[in-house]
Amino acid sequence: MSDLTYKSAGVDLDLYQQAMQQLPRLMRRTHTPRVIDRPGGFAGLFRLDYNTRLFARNYRDPVLVAGADGVGTKLKVAIRAGKYNTVGIDLVAMCVNDCLCLGAEPLFFLDYLALGRDDPTLVAQLVQGVADGCIQAETALLGGETAILPDMYAPGDFDMAGFCVGVVERRKLLDGRGIRPGDVLVGLASSGFHSNGYSLIRKVVFERAGLAIDQFVPELEQTVGACLLEPTRIYVRAILEVLKHYRVKTVVRGMAHITGGGLQENIERILPEGRRVRIDRRSWQVPPPFTWLQQLGGIDDDEMFRVFNMGIGFVLVVNPYFAESIQRQLADQRIASWVIGEVEEGEREVRLDG
Repeated sequence: MSDLTYKSAGVDLDLYQQAMQQLPRLMRRTHTPRVIDRPGGFAGLFRLDYNTRLFARNYRDPVLVAGADGVGTKLKVAIRAGKYNTVGIDLVAMCVNDCLCLGAEPLFFLDYLALGRDDPTLVAQLVQGVADGCIQAETALLGGETAILPDMYAPGDFDMAGFCVGVVERRKLLDGRGIRPGDVLVGLASSGFHSNGYSLIRKVVFERAGLAIDQFVPELEQTVGACLLEPTRIYVRAILEVLKHYRVKTVVRGMAHITGGGLQENIERILPEGRRVRIDRRSWQVPPPFTWLQQLGGIDDDEMFRVFNMGIGFVLVVNPYFAESIQRQLADQRIASWVIGEVEEGEREVRLDG
């Protein structure tokens, strides 16, 4: 008889079950009456018509919007810091903010965790962050998958992916086609680096500068780890409030989530042909973490703006007559914003001036 077992191959089913027993409690924190509770099963259940009158009033021709994303090598920073309860917020943010760009209300979220070895404590911390992000986004954590892959990941390593499904009324679907000359861009403040550019960040901070994760940085008034693990801002509540008060396509013409590729690439994605954008880089103050990193690594301006959000995490393209009132409403949601640019006629592109 062979003495080989699944445990000796790297997967401890007892530990796995221990980890799984913690997850229903974390998931239930995010549930609304739309979620159909079930004791077991192989998939999550979500009702679109949990309140028939409400749904019928808001959605006569509903379109489902779906997106998927990950956290990237920011996970390496979390591993270095031994802090795992915030990167789940990043995971949710990267997905729900993308769906939001089409005007969609995020409905539910699924996650995928892959680990090199069984670790119930790590799984619980990661899913706690996902649940926290879902609460911020008013999105149900409907389910997910946890995979133990000892031959794919070294002990202590892991990866995360997320999947969001939202809904939008078809006539309110924002695709940017209504963007016209004279419209202005309202840039919403980011919370920091969000979840992009971390391969460059790690190269500069840990390899070139040789800083420790717990090293205090006077100009940032915090440690390296606290700065680099600041979670990605979730814009769902603030943007959905704006969309409730202002007509889509008449007032709000387009939206962009500023991720990898920076302002230029992400805004260009929503521009119709014959429209270009000029952004004035002097219209907002770049936050200290970006200037600190730039000086630490000797990175030029063009590269910084190509890789990072530079303090602007989300952009609304709006009718100029409503920009000021929209900014006031965003301020009520505790989100700073600036008019950072304008739409012009011309070849489809985004130019950075200043």
